[in-house]
Amino acid sequence: MALTIRFGVRLFMQLACGFAAQVAIGQTQDASIKIERPNVVVIFIDDLGYADVRPFGQPRYPTPNLDRLAREGRAFTDFSVSSAVCSASRAALMTGCYHMRVGVSGALGPNSKIGLSPDETTLAEVCKSRGYATACVGKWHLGDSAKFGPLEQGFDQFYGLPYSNDMWPLHPSVAKLPVDAAARKSSYPPLPLIHDRNVVDPEVTAADQTRLTTDYTNRATKFIREHREQPFFLYLAHSMVHVPLFGSSANQDKSAFGRFADVMHEVDWSVGQVVSALEDAGIADKTLVVFTSDNGPWLSFGEHAGSALPLREGKGTSFEGGVRVPTIMRWPQQIPAGTRCDEFAATIDLLPTIAKLIDADLPALPIDGLDISKLMFSETLVESPHDSFYIYYGGQLQAVRDRRWKLVFPHKSQTLGDRNGGVGGSPAEYSQVDIELSLFDLTSDPAESRNVIGEHPDAVARLQACAARAREMFGDQLTGAKANTIRGPGKID
Repeated sequence: MALTIRFGVRLFMQLACGFAAQVAIGQTQDASIKIERPNVVVIFIDDLGYADVRPFGQPRYPTPNLDRLAREGRAFTDFSVSSAVCSASRAALMTGCYHMRVGVSGALGPNSKIGLSPDETTLAEVCKSRGYATACVGKWHLGDSAKFGPLEQGFDQFYGLPYSNDMWPLHPSVAKLPVDAAARKSSYPPLPLIHDRNVVDPEVTAADQTRLTTDYTNRATKFIREHREQPFFLYLAHSMVHVPLFGSSANQDKSAFGRFADVMHEVDWSVGQVVSALEDAGIADKTLVVFTSDNGPWLSFGEHAGSALPLREGKGTSFEGGVRVPTIMRWPQQIPAGTRCDEFAATIDLLPTIAKLIDADLPALPIDGLDISKLMFSETLVESPHDSFYIYYGGQLQAVRDRRWKLVFPHKSQTLGDRNGGVGGSPAEYSQVDIELSLFDLTSDPAESRNVIGEHPDAVARLQACAARAREMFGDQLTGAKANTIRGPGKID
């Protein structure tokens, strides 16, 4: 059954009303036909909410290039990250593992004593094993020590920031203090911009940040042009739409809906530039483009944050608004155009899937992701390869889910409740609430609004058994369970 529907508000409303999960899966081609190894472009946005682009329900400002990406590709409506926070999410993407397995949780700050272990095999290294040129442009955030940098993790080139763009002396927590205030002086060191292994700007300013998205985009398209004759992997990890929000003067006031929309306008422009570069180089039909996000919106920043509606909560929580991210994949003539996949998949699946597409070996160490190529290519209905998925935050197993059900364990979680977020780039303060043991039917209730824990004992028992396996492997600070299979991060001696 081919799935072609109109994107935009219609898709959003179908999901909000509990649209039954239907996916196109199977094989689009005869098994004897071998697909040519594709170039791979992964565009990773920072703190982009589920409903921040038109194909996933954003009704106010236009995102024409992302609309086009969806029209010419497949939108994934149930696509998850490993954890709703920066470094943990990126470690999972790069390794195909739950972040707990590789020992990277939370958001690593400047001068961190840990990073992604060089013993891990990254997506870049998988691609290099097949002769691919590799480039990382944008935010890294997997350890700022030289031993943990992108060039030590399989990338030929790097240009960008070592961590989040708010980890500088103007961090929102101290930005309004006097310049000579002790708290401001001791908050964060100057923010460096790095090219390969060299610091090319030791103190990134606000003016510099206005150029980041454009600069990243120009570097990315230059890499495409220079490597049009050989296979390549481009990881474009934008610093936006993480606060503080910055955009170029060319895109200021373009949306008429405020700074966040202006910054999204520039992110959308960047996607269009990447696609145009592929087309101009004559390699668009040979390139898989994946657009996704590291976690949901940072809701405490209010008018400077996006939206995950109709999903519950956002970044920093294990509810769907924190871990479910808008995802679009495009590969002309391979991925059916104008289609969607409502089956569950995750960023940990990209490494094993891309390894299959480029005929590369999987990492020697165990990984957790699964091949989702059938979810990408098929025009017939097939289920997700996942029978369970674990959601950890801060070392706590806070939820476990399958294709339909999600069991949330008792824990403390942040929320704004009925309050609005902050204004002008300053955050509102979260409240901490106690979450009770809850079961949600994500098929009919993706907003996680109705706890049906007493109505489906079989689902609860099955997910409790999955949770027991997770605790045995990765531990759980909520129950005191000790891990047995964690490899741990790299460490500074």
